[in-house]
Amino acid sequence: MKLAPRRLILILCATFLGPILGCQSDTPNAPRAPKTPVGRAADGSVMTPVNQLITPHGRTADLPGLRPQALAMSRDGRSIYVSGKTAELLVMDAETLDIRQRVQLPSEEQRTSAPPVSDHILDPDTRGQLSFTGLVVSPDGASIYLSNVRGSIKVFRVDASGAVTPSHTISLPPARAPKRSEEIPSGLAVTADGERLFVCGNLSNQLLEVDLASGSVLRTFAVGVAPFDVVLHDGFAYVSNWGGPRPKEGEVTGPAGRGTEVLIDPETGIASRGSVSLIDLGTGATREVETGRHTCALAISPDGEYLVCAQAADDTLTVLETGTGAFVEKIWCRAKPSDLLGATPNALAFHPEGHRLYVANGTQNAIAVLEFDPEERGESRVLGMIPVGWFPGAIAVDLERGQLCVANIKGLGEGRGREGGLGNEFNTHQYHGTVTLAPLPDREELEELSARVDANLRLPAIEAALAPPRRGRAPVALPERIGEPSLIEHVVYIIKENRTYDQILGDVDGGNGDPTLCIFGEEITPNQHALAREFVLLDNTYCAGILSADGHNWSTSAFGNDYLERSFAGWPRSYPDGMLEQDRDALAYSPAGFLWDHAIAARVSLRNYGEFCMPRVGWTDPKRSGEPDFLACFAAWKGDRDDVAFGCQPVVPSLEAYSPRRYVGWNMSVPDQYRADVVLEDLEASEAAGTYPQLTLICLPNDHTSGTSAGCPTPRACMADGDLAVGRIIEGLSHSSFWPRMAIFVIEDDPQAGWDHVSGYRTTAFVASPYARRGALVSQQYNTTSMLRTMEQILGIPPMNQFDASASPMFECFTNEPDLTPFVAQANRVPLDEMNPDPEAIADPIQRADAVASAAIDWSAMDRAPEDLLNRILWRAMRGTSEPYPKWAIDPNADDDDDD
Repeated sequence: MKLAPRRLILILCATFLGPILGCQSDTPNAPRAPKTPVGRAADGSVMTPVNQLITPHGRTADLPGLRPQALAMSRDGRSIYVSGKTAELLVMDAETLDIRQRVQLPSEEQRTSAPPVSDHILDPDTRGQLSFTGLVVSPDGASIYLSNVRGSIKVFRVDASGAVTPSHTISLPPARAPKRSEEIPSGLAVTADGERLFVCGNLSNQLLEVDLASGSVLRTFAVGVAPFDVVLHDGFAYVSNWGGPRPKEGEVTGPAGRGTEVLIDPETGIASRGSVSLIDLGTGATREVETGRHTCALAISPDGEYLVCAQAADDTLTVLETGTGAFVEKIWCRAKPSDLLGATPNALAFHPEGHRLYVANGTQNAIAVLEFDPEERGESRVLGMIPVGWFPGAIAVDLERGQLCVANIKGLGEGRGREGGLGNEFNTHQYHGTVTLAPLPDREELEELSARVDANLRLPAIEAALAPPRRGRAPVALPERIGEPSLIEHVVYIIKENRTYDQILGDVDGGNGDPTLCIFGEEITPNQHALAREFVLLDNTYCAGILSADGHNWSTSAFGNDYLERSFAGWPRSYPDGMLEQDRDALAYSPAGFLWDHAIAARVSLRNYGEFCMPRVGWTDPKRSGEPDFLACFAAWKGDRDDVAFGCQPVVPSLEAYSPRRYVGWNMSVPDQYRADVVLEDLEASEAAGTYPQLTLICLPNDHTSGTSAGCPTPRACMADGDLAVGRIIEGLSHSSFWPRMAIFVIEDDPQAGWDHVSGYRTTAFVASPYARRGALVSQQYNTTSMLRTMEQILGIPPMNQFDASASPMFECFTNEPDLTPFVAQANRVPLDEMNPDPEAIADPIQRADAVASAAIDWSAMDRAPEDLLNRILWRAMRGTSEPYPKWAIDPNADDDDDD
């Protein structure tokens, strides 16, 4: 491709899209943020909460209620089968994208063998969870096979008219992993005679050969860690392994969910390998070929000579010879090998002629079009990009219509506004994806589409982020280039839990809030209101993640990898929020590393309070059974008892030297006041020593709440606890000797447990600093990655990947004229030990039922509460049962006057 025309097109795109994308500024090295909100625009484009614009080529259909993970075409080419996080298989028209059928899954009772025994509770907020991948059609087109994370294969029949009906369920043998019995089937392949099905056992690290007539397992083959995909060719089965080879004795390993192990980087704790298993189906002989990190999708070239393997964590493809597994070439899916991480190739499809390979680049929202020419040993290359939906994860070529069929895993669809018209979705658990039909472009059109992809990804901003620092620049609060001097030396980053803007700040005058949705207003959160008034009121800031599993990863690494995005199908391997022992998972971490990894590399001094740390809370007497409840922990914090031991253990090795062990991350029994005390005690010690870390991370989780469970604090007490902790910490820091050169950033890791009239992703965010603007309203569009980028800009830390590189630094929040006035914490107006009553003591029958339902929820782990149930419990706890629940902000099809 000629560079000059593409660059010219990109310049023209940036000219017209600049106001939307925020790429215009007085200097090209400091792109300012736009004021447009996250959501769908009138022209159909979609602004995501991660700096990217979605403008698909061709036709796109929203799939409400479905997060599509897999896609396949019918043998007659008339239908597209789509599955994902749903209890249905969708049958869509391949030409119009109309949904012809919503086919219920075969019941668990319709089994060919006894169901496996399960010791694992799946994500309670999902129904009919399906697998990471795994949807295939039999050679005769009469059967469809679908993986399900409940340890089974769902089978459907297709009649002569193309109608699909549920048939039966094939049970798989237990995986017998340390912390889960059920298998997790992923990739599938059917033999040419249609008699056998090969299934990737993602948890047991096996390939299973299933007889389709009886449903029995004929053979199993040991493969690598977390097998993802399988393809068959000429007597061989090829299996991709997300986690690479099985660890050998003496190798450095880390957790990979449900007690399994994976090879890791010994310093960062991030999964470090990927591989392909080659299985001779005649002899059963198996051997392993290492490829790259997060090896996932596989494809056999039409001539049968080559196997292509996608490495999502390396932004590369590996080409191997079939049969021998000999290395042929490596193909980069990003523009240059030196570019930052940001392509995430995770699905493949060949054009039948064999010279074009189509690659779903998940984090670029595009299909890469490759010229496939391995005969020249290294001549295969990316020709251009086709923009599709948000995080494409499955692809098929429809040659008859000259188009690509693409399943986009994520999406921001249309909800129903308060007045009944269509608008943005107002709750993050309305997440769903889309399907795109993209016509195959010619060379000239591909060049234009490629320029559109670059503009949508804010390529000028990414390039500006990598501009070298200039010499002789005077220090400013927020430098224009990373590495230029800042007036700020100390950055404090406070990460809270699970709230939207309207829930807390909807009552603030001057901001874009809806007071009717505000349930934790100033009476409950006086410190957050004071911060918004005294410093900057940010009313257009968004979380990049939607729940704790991806929220904490986005909050600390500005990235959601392929494994994390696919794990929304029930979180079968782990719920990788980085806080609990059973959910530690090196496969979920960004391959580019965390903020602290880059801070350490940049020689930035660091301290971490609770982020990615497992709690260690118990009795001082090791013989005493049970765990301390909230009242015991509260009394211990107050000094009324001394039999409770508080502590933590970092999840990843790189945090070992920087995390105080007496702090506690996630544990709802521990008051945030205890956490604030630890921070302030260390601050006092730092005052005495005359030094304070350049980067401090603080986890404050209690605004998550425990619903209305008896024996737990009321929702408003939890919120008041977190609010006071924020106020006390900022008060202490602002009265310290370090305040004149400090900036404090506060944001939620995710906004999931709530609603918002602008977007379900919109959240509360605060900036406190002598250099923060005072009493200002800032409506520029910021998000989690903007906050991370701003911290990097101040501390001289290079961007981690293309997301924080493309983010807009928060220039509008800062001034170079300091105001050293400290912050004074507001006293709590709600007793912090105000406890939920026993259900029997609750007069209102609906609230009594809420308390019973709340007590049945597992609050020991993040986000076990069903989303809609918790939202209703919180609304009625704060507003009573006479005020209607705002269903318009939750369910796009609901009427406000519906009965609960």
